[in-house]
Amino acid sequence: MTAPLSTATPVDLRAQPVDTVLERVERSLQIRFDRDTMVRKRRTVGARTHRDTWVRIERRPFDKIDGQGWNGAECAALLDGIEKPAWFGGVVWSDPAEAVMWRADETDLLPGTPVNAGTALALPDEWWAALNASLDALAAHHTTRVATPDTVTVTQAGVTESIQAVFPSVLDTTIRNWAPAHADLTWANVTAPQFCLFDWEDWGMAPRGLDSAWLWGNSLAIPELAARVRRERHHDLESRDGKLMALFFCTTIVGPHADPDDSRLALAQQETERLMAELQAD
Repeated sequence: MTAPLSTATPVDLRAQPVDTVLERVERSLQIRFDRDTMVRKRRTVGARTHRDTWVRIERRPFDKIDGQGWNGAECAALLDGIEKPAWFGGVVWSDPAEAVMWRADETDLLPGTPVNAGTALALPDEWWAALNASLDALAAHHTTRVATPDTVTVTQAGVTESIQAVFPSVLDTTIRNWAPAHADLTWANVTAPQFCLFDWEDWGMAPRGLDSAWLWGNSLAIPELAARVRRERHHDLESRDGKLMALFFCTTIVGPHADPDDSRLALAQQETERLMAELQAD
């Protein structure tokens, strides 16, 4: 008998066989995958179906699933005013031998292709207007969910610990305002030429400005793009909470394990000096 995997055992779905998983989802959702369209990532697999929908499959360890569940895409179906794929249905099952859960969600196909940060400067004003409208509409909603960026629940204690470990001179890290956030706002999770925000598995309540800070932080390799994000999302990023979120993001770039080859590093170092000075002056 195969020994059960520890919850700490890493599994990369880009390398693991997934045929059995795909076949189970096909039976459960009564769909057929177009395997030529398959996109494989570390913990997810996705593909187009015979009825022109998309199914995203995720493998998540038991210890990464808390009391609120992990049905983010399903719960996001109730959010209005936001450009996102329609959700049609899903299936969940447990694999106790590996101490993991599997989940598959069927949604609309994306109306465009994921954005490459290198081409984002060419996005038209209408695209930015749609981004702003969707993020503002999301922040106006109410939810009991808590955001779990990269499957880690965001908390005041976690924000404080992360910031003060890298920037100990920032003494007041108290978050004043919390609002619903997508919690994984990278360029790879938005589309163009038509704006759409997808991959909603981790959304929930988060410090104000988390989404704006994540998009800004993922733009730091291109100073003009980072500046555009700051202009578009100034009401988030110029707030005290938004500055703390920007600093929170930068802890992953300029911390003790900083990668000297990270193309975001130089601007991140400059921006952290600005942010700390402004936070101390507030």
